[in-house]
Amino acid sequence: MNILQTFLLAVALCLPAAALQARTLEAVRKDGTLLIATEGQYAPFNYFQGQQLTGFEVEVAELVARKMGLKPQWKTLGFDALLTGLQQDRWDVVIASHAITDERARAVSFAAPHYCSGGTIVSLSPSLRSARDLAGKVVAVQTGTTYAAEVGRLPGVKAVKNFPGDADARNALASRRVDAMVTDRFVAKELLRKSPQAGFHVGDRVTTERIAAAVARGNTGLADAWSQALREALADGSYAQLSQKYFQEDVRCPARP
Repeated sequence: MNILQTFLLAVALCLPAAALQARTLEAVRKDGTLLIATEGQYAPFNYFQGQQLTGFEVEVAELVARKMGLKPQWKTLGFDALLTGLQQDRWDVVIASHAITDERARAVSFAAPHYCSGGTIVSLSPSLRSARDLAGKVVAVQTGTTYAAEVGRLPGVKAVKNFPGDADARNALASRRVDAMVTDRFVAKELLRKSPQAGFHVGDRVTTERIAAAVARGNTGLADAWSQALREALADGSYAQLSQKYFQEDVRCPARP
């Protein structure tokens, strides 16, 4: 291969990456379809009932999409790959219980938060209730969540073990391979409701987080349109109906001063 051929090949290999960019709001509206990615393994927020994807975040996203005049189209994959795929412009929006953090905000742009929550201790012992009680204990978290770093900063924690999914962390706790797990407080609430005989105990919340959908960094037109549609849902009562359906309480974030 001569120098010219090598140069042309290099240019050809670069073209797909250069041409690939996030779809703007105008492009999405022209197409009429909003491509949304989620995990599908995180009840009650996003999960499958048989072959049907459902959950609080799924219904919120579909409500928001309708208010934007768009048809939602779903993709499901592992939590740890969702924001990476967003950065690669493989979908338009990710909604999968991502807490807004400074680190994530350097990689993606967040819409307005659609609920507030936090990491909560779950164990098989009623004595493990507070962050102080985790001293000397092995604690399970899901890979890619903010809980790994937060739990790692708690004084005296013996080890933090990462698992691919929340269910994997829960199974490790049930089989006593770890002493406790930290998961979303609503996930913990749902766990007690669905498995009252499993012996799980829910302790204190150790983090407080604002949860939001994300778009590609700088795609502010799409983020703003999503946020506006969400505000409409908050105002007209349709969000409140979903919140009551899944949690029997209003889970929206309080207004900031």
